[in-house]
Formats: sequence, structure tokens, C-alpha cells
Amino acid sequence: MSAGKITGVILMLVAFAAGMYFGKSGGPAPVITSSSGGASFAGGYKAETDADARPQVVAERTAESIVHIVKDGESIQAAVTKANPGDTIQVMPGTYVETVYIDKDDIHLIGVIEKGNWPTLEGERRLNDAILYSGNGIVIENMKITHYKGNGIMGQAGNNFVIRNNLIVDTGVYGIFPQLGKNGVVEHNIISGIEDAAIYVGMSDNIHVAYNEVFDSVAGIEIENSRHAIVENNYTHNNTGGILAFITPGLPIKTTYDVIIRNNFVVNNNTANFGAPGSTVAGIPAGTGILVMAADEVIIEGNIISNNKTAGIIITDHYNAANVTIDPESEPNADKVSILNNIMLNNGYDTIDEIKGLMLTELKQGNPDIVRVGISRDSCIINRHQYITVGVDDFAECGFTNTDSVDTYLLPEPVPPRQIDASGQGKLTYMGICTGCHTYTGRMIGPPIQVIQALYMDNPEGLAEYIANPTKKRDDYPEMPPQNYLSEEVRLAVAKYVLKVKN
Repeated sequence: MSAGKITGVILMLVAFAAGMYFGKSGGPAPVITSSSGGASFAGGYKAETDADARPQVVAERTAESIVHIVKDGESIQAAVTKANPGDTIQVMPGTYVETVYIDKDDIHLIGVIEKGNWPTLEGERRLNDAILYSGNGIVIENMKITHYKGNGIMGQAGNNFVIRNNLIVDTGVYGIFPQLGKNGVVEHNIISGIEDAAIYVGMSDNIHVAYNEVFDSVAGIEIENSRHAIVENNYTHNNTGGILAFITPGLPIKTTYDVIIRNNFVVNNNTANFGAPGSTVAGIPAGTGILVMAADEVIIEGNIISNNKTAGIIITDHYNAANVTIDPESEPNADKVSILNNIMLNNGYDTIDEIKGLMLTELKQGNPDIVRVGISRDSCIINRHQYITVGVDDFAECGFTNTDSVDTYLLPEPVPPRQIDASGQGKLTYMGICTGCHTYTGRMIGPPIQVIQALYMDNPEGLAEYIANPTKKRDDYPEMPPQNYLSEEVRLAVAKYVLKVKN
């Protein structure tokens, strides 16, 4: 949200500021909307489920299932290699220095906690990833993960996943990162010390994120280029930004919509931004409670949002966001945002100069709870008189007061695994792995795909070799981790796809 990008919006607001309502005495009484007995949300996607029963995300264990027990000093990966689909791997307390890759379906990786002692995956600040899974029906729980350089738990195009009851500390870029997955649960995890997002849902659908505590990270919870997601009952505190709903330009999936953010504690998210310089999250102002960037149909309801120094809620388009390269195929505005009955306390007490400038254009004073920058069509708010706002005077009065009718977006039955043939392996690997760090035109964690295409042009073999054995080439980007767990055939397939993909 740089001063240069926001200047045009400020000038536009100045032009019509004289005609706006500024809350002068003698004006109309505020509209007070009762949250009890009001209309419930009637739009968006609905899960066909009983509101009192959670859908069956993963398959039940059968009599043929085998339990593999891994003891301290043994290898978790060796147990995964030995296991068949449907088996359970129980990991006993101890320290395991390894990366675990699960490429089979219906594997449950369950840690055993004894008298406070956890099974711990230890990266020693040299290993990149703790757990990678591409299988479907994966369950990961009761694992402590620490000191990895890249990811704690990353899903690579796996559907029907459950990630719960894990403790993840200081794992580098992402704590929990389901990428290109469908029908998944992330719940009851404690995550801290992450350089990008503690929980990052990327290009996924039908996701439930609940009862997590995330803190001391750049982004607490991020829903990016994803649809049909509920983020509820989480405690996000002491991050740079608490909860984010984003469209990152340049990714293969171009939309984020139908996201409900409700009943979360979003508190004290004032940590100085320590994201990778130039990356999208590096542009988040410290002190941001909830940030909606270009995402549509986002409902913000029933949250306690307090002590975030820049603002409680920020709504922006791509044109006014820092470190964003415009993608002509991504609609840049945050439309149909609904703000319902949030408790907001002591936000915006040390806000940034750009927001102070916006407030001047509306002749408003005080500490901003809610800030809108740029275009946001068909958005609404109830009980606006409770908040100090800037940029939302043209928001309509919402026609509903709650989302009680939507219990979950999880699907009633596990979805089928993706059917992958040889011709589609390169595309799937690109979407499930590469786009976690690379966009087509802009900067994410790694350089843009366009730069990679220019470097390797007609040399897919050279790119495939680099994927397996990368070396640091640029001081302004982190070193790429080796993807040598991918087969030689898959590395060549993805290299060929990367060199021909267009946005």
C-alpha cells in the first residue's frame, strides 16, 4: 500500500469529499441491525450436510489396515515406504531428523504423545521440508516440527486431508501449506515463527480452518486463490497481519471467493514484517488485523478484532497493494465484501501515513477500525455506527446478519483422487509444487516464471537438473530447495511445462 499507488485514490476521494456525510450533529440516527433473529446468509456455495454432523473427509480404517510403529532412532520414511494405502503409521516420542514424503493414498501419520514428550521432526536448520504429501486421504496429527528452512507440512495436490493437533515452530516459509487440494481440514494446530504464512491455503477448494493458534509470523492465516473456505474460532495474535483473503496475480487459478471469516480472535498483530523483501506478504503493514485483497464474496462476521495498530480490517484492490504485479486475467477488485457484527477495540492507534491521508479526504478523525482503498462493488456493512471507518460510506446495508445456515463447506463424501496420466504430470506438478513459490510475472518467494523461461528457453534438461540440484544464483532471493524426491521423469515433465506455460 505504497504512497505512490494510493495517491490516485486520494485525489479521487478529495474530488467528491465535500458531498459526503461526515456524521455532523443533526444527521439521521444510525441504522442498528439486530444480530439475533435476523436473516441468515443466503448466497454462495452450500454444503449438503447435516449441520450437526461433520462430513466424512477421509475414509474409515478397515480390518485389513496395518499399524506400523516407529520408535526413536528409526525412520518414519522407511515406514511410509513399507506401508500400503489404508495403513496407519504411529510415531513414538523421539527426535527424527528427516524429510517425510507421502505419495500413497489413505495414509494416517499419527504421533504418540507420552507424558508431554512429542515425536519431533527436527530440521537442524539445514533440511528444507518436514512432511510433503501428494497422496489423497492423508491424516497428519500430533507431530512437533521445528527448524526446517521451507515448510512444516505441505500438500502437493492431495485431496481429502486432515491436518490437526500439530505443534510447528520456526519452519521457515510456510507452517501448514495445502496446495491445490480439495476437501480438507486444518484444525487445533499451534504454529509460530513463520517467515510467510503460518497457515497458507493455496489454490484449494472446500477447506475448513478452525481452532488454531498462530502467532509471531508474518501472516497468520492466508486464504489465497482459493474458494469455499471457512476460517473460524482461531486465535491469531502477534503476527504482522492476522487473517488474509488474497488473490495473488500470476497463479494458474485466478480467483478467491466465497470465504467466511468468523468468530476469530484477531489481536495485537503488530509484529514488524520480516517477509522476503519484494514478496507479496512483505507489503503487509504491521498492525493489520484482517486484510482482503481482490478477493470476492468474503464475509467477516463475529470476530474480536483488537489492538492492531494500522487498522482492524483493510479492504484493497490490486492497484493499491504493495509488491503486486497486475495480472490482466485476475479481476483486481475486492467485491461483495460483507462486514457483520464484529467487536473492534483500539485498532488504528498508530496507523500509516497513507491511511491518515485517506481519513483527511473524508474529514474524519480518530483511530480507523475499517479501511477501504480502491474499488469494492456491491459490498455491505451492518451497524456501521459502531466503527470508525474510511472508504466504506458507499457500502450498502447488508440484507443478512449472520451465516448460521452455513456450517461447513466440506463435501459430504471424500472426493475422488486426481487421475493423472503422463501428459498431465508436468502441469499437475507445476500447479501443486512450483506455484507455491513462483508466479508467472511477479515476485513471490522465488523469481517469476518469465525469468526462468528466459534463462532456460530451449533447455528443459538443464532446468530439470537444476530442479534436482539447485544452487544459489541471486542474492535477493532465498536458495531454492532441491526437489530431488521427484523422479527424473517428473522433473523433466515439469521443466517442459514451465518453459511453455503462459500465465
